[in-house]
Amino acid sequence: MSDLRVLGVGAGYFSQFQYLGWRNIAGAQCVGIVNRDTAKARALADRFGIRDVYADLSAALDAARPDLVDIITPPETHRAFVAQCVDRRIPAICQKPFGRDYADALAITEHAERGGIPLVVHENFRWEPWYREAKRLIDAGALGALHGVAFRLRPGDGQGPRAYLDRQPYFQQMPLFLVKETAIHWIDTFRFLMGDVTAVYAQLRRINPAIAGEDAGYIVFEFAGGATGLFDGNRLNDHVAQNPRRTMGEAWLEGERGVLRLDGDARLWWKPHHGPETEHAFDRGPDDTFGGGACEWLQRHVVAHIQSGAPLENTAREYLANLRVQAAVYRSAATHRRIELATFDPLHPAAHDAGAASA
Repeated sequence: MSDLRVLGVGAGYFSQFQYLGWRNIAGAQCVGIVNRDTAKARALADRFGIRDVYADLSAALDAARPDLVDIITPPETHRAFVAQCVDRRIPAICQKPFGRDYADALAITEHAERGGIPLVVHENFRWEPWYREAKRLIDAGALGALHGVAFRLRPGDGQGPRAYLDRQPYFQQMPLFLVKETAIHWIDTFRFLMGDVTAVYAQLRRINPAIAGEDAGYIVFEFAGGATGLFDGNRLNDHVAQNPRRTMGEAWLEGERGVLRLDGDARLWWKPHHGPETEHAFDRGPDDTFGGGACEWLQRHVVAHIQSGAPLENTAREYLANLRVQAAVYRSAATHRRIELATFDPLHPAAHDAGAASA
């Protein structure tokens, strides 16, 4: 079988981790990078052993003839770029935030489905080795019935007037920030670990006046199985870790048999009920790339689907559930109300308010 030909689109800060992933995957070859700034694309191409660069996606698709397109660009580009893949019936991976809003993401998803192409959202936190191991332990029954999950986000990169400028400066101008850019990762990860979200309640605020959007808040989740969840986040403070960005915080998974804890150095600790806490050994992945190699694990998953038909996680259709929860979180914060997902329509969020008021 010949190598899967992958075309990358984008040359921003985060793209380096995806191009690293493609370089590491036997059976896949990144054959080109598309970016308006071809000098940036050339620098990445030289770094990761990629031959060709292009300024225009349409020309690149015709010249490179890829089997898969990895879209690593801002939300406002997604609809047009996915449409070009649909026109040529080429499967695609699309970066998050997926689309400009829920309506845009829905339109992109439906267009891909009508065209019959696989479309996967690059939501990689569920692929971090510590969450895959936690899921394995849950499925094996090690925790028993789940009581709750909590994550305390403290990456420590959001203080002062220069917050984010050295790495991802557009963060400062996002009108919706903490939830849309960051907490969405744990919306997806919580759903991966705990199951469907049935209700949310959120309080959000801005601490750093240098940015446009919210950078701190609490989100309470209710899950279909009866468990609860808490996301407690601010991007200004840090936590105990050699590299605060490795896990970006600390997590606790509680079940009837004990508590599984994730620390800032990506170690898992198991405390059985009424017993001592001990380290749970597992392969934490490389410590010199993002998220223990999470990007690569997601990419390998997509390659396996294309080459052998293995089932997909994080299809665009499934990812809409995350965006629905995200919209409910913002609605809860705006109205100071608990939002039930069963009656919440992200296309008409105010309709939920009327229903809640009449209940």
